[in-house]
Amino acid sequence: MRSKRFLAIVVGLGAAAMPVAALGQSVNVTRSIFADQPYTLIYPEAMIAAGGAGEPLTINHPDAPLQCDLSVVPVEDGDWTADSALSSLDTTAVATAWSETFPGFVLGNTGTTQYQDATALIYEGTSESSPMNVPVTLVHTETVASGRGYALDCIYATSVAEQIRPVVDFIVANFATRSDAECCIGATAETESAPAQ
Repeated sequence: MRSKRFLAIVVGLGAAAMPVAALGQSVNVTRSIFADQPYTLIYPEAMIAAGGAGEPLTINHPDAPLQCDLSVVPVEDGDWTADSALSSLDTTAVATAWSETFPGFVLGNTGTTQYQDATALIYEGTSESSPMNVPVTLVHTETVASGRGYALDCIYATSVAEQIRPVVDFIVANFATRSDAECCIGATAETESAPAQ
């Protein structure tokens, strides 16, 4: 499932990089309208959201090589924590799974990070020979809250990491597993609500 989502990624991965100044501008706030899949996703205004309503939500930047996918699924592991997931992370299995979509995927840093309201597992990796014909970097985060698993995956062209990674970090830090979260951590921005997904 995870690999198929990325096959339709932005074709223009070689497009111009989005300036970090975008974080100083307005943002979109997308909130789930479903009680069984609450979330708040905050991202730069230029990014376009598609999906949602029970399907993965995808946000793309039309002029920059950046795409993020959010999925929410039921889980039964009531004892899950980001720290336990990190300590039991099978790095070989992770690299193998992502290699199906991104040939030669190499797992990099692993650890934990903060969403607005939860601690998440985070890892990143790179592929030199992706289907998009440019080297790419993947940032994967996941957490479990109230019987739901949340996975937020962002991919971008490695060549523009310096410009794009702060945007990814902003999106991750401002994500919440509830639908009433406020903006914004790590930026001063005017908020403008997007239609609920």
